[in-house]
Amino acid sequence: MSDTDRVALLNDPVPRHVTVAGQWWPPRWLEPDYLRSRIADIDVLHVHFGFDSTPPMVLSDVCSTLAAHRVPLVVTVHDLCNPHLTDEGQHRARLDVLIREAATVITLTAGAADAIAGRWQRQAAVLHHPHVLPIDTVGAERALRPRPVVGVHAKHLRANVDPWPILDSLTALSGAFTIRLDLDDDALSSPRADGARDRLAHYAAAGVDVRVHPRFNDAQLVDYLNEIDVLVLPYRFGSHSGWVEACHDAGVRAVVPDCGFFHEQHADVTFGFDRNRLDEPSLHRAVETAVRQTSGSAGAVDHERRQRRKAQRHQVRHETVRIYRRLIVEKDAA
Repeated sequence: MSDTDRVALLNDPVPRHVTVAGQWWPPRWLEPDYLRSRIADIDVLHVHFGFDSTPPMVLSDVCSTLAAHRVPLVVTVHDLCNPHLTDEGQHRARLDVLIREAATVITLTAGAADAIAGRWQRQAAVLHHPHVLPIDTVGAERALRPRPVVGVHAKHLRANVDPWPILDSLTALSGAFTIRLDLDDDALSSPRADGARDRLAHYAAAGVDVRVHPRFNDAQLVDYLNEIDVLVLPYRFGSHSGWVEACHDAGVRAVVPDCGFFHEQHADVTFGFDRNRLDEPSLHRAVETAVRQTSGSAGAVDHERRQRRKAQRHQVRHETVRIYRRLIVEKDAA
């Protein structure tokens, strides 16, 4: 890393009430009083996530504070619609504030940039998502299985996840592959889990490898991706997905819905799935294509994939710092 790529990143301050390891809290930089007390410590504020619980009026106060002290705001738009919410009104209102007031807007795909231009008349820079798995596991040697494993991970049944019609459809296919369903154990207490236990029993009886467990830690995620060959993302709506990036890192074939911009992340095969419909023939074709693509993919370490992801990480870092430096120069020249 060159000196021009170096940035001092301030720690995310922990509020006094946070006492449980791993507990999430809203970023204190989005608290107007905290921001005003520390405004002299920062040159740029870069927002990615964490504003879901911050009211739009508070975000407006944050933006006003930044503007009064001539501190540029950079916003990376990962989610044009929030995968955790069924009502997008508040998320849209928050994006209205952040995107309108940002000095620079960044997103992950050209499709998302076009959507931002259409909704907010802002031109977003496109910086692709870097690797999410540890770099020494990217492109790692994969096992050769006589029957490919097609995974569906339902996570904790958040608002945009609907695995049931996909599983109903896949279990009707011939036995050319093994279907594995994973579910975070806390999902069974979710309001969206009505009838889930009966469904799990039904799928297990139909030969699906059903596994209910605590949420994966980082090492367990790597292990999981080494145990499957194809991953079908059961998203009714959304924009981008870290799972797509993790699959690419691990050499897993992702099968993604045609809603959102998942297919633009790594040109994965798609099927028809959104809030209103499942196109079963397209699902079957996509899974069969992905299964065929797994043949011959096992073997030695994919050094090219690892080097490509490493180079991409450096490029994203360089471009991000270049944006910061340009904004600071423009501020000082004003």
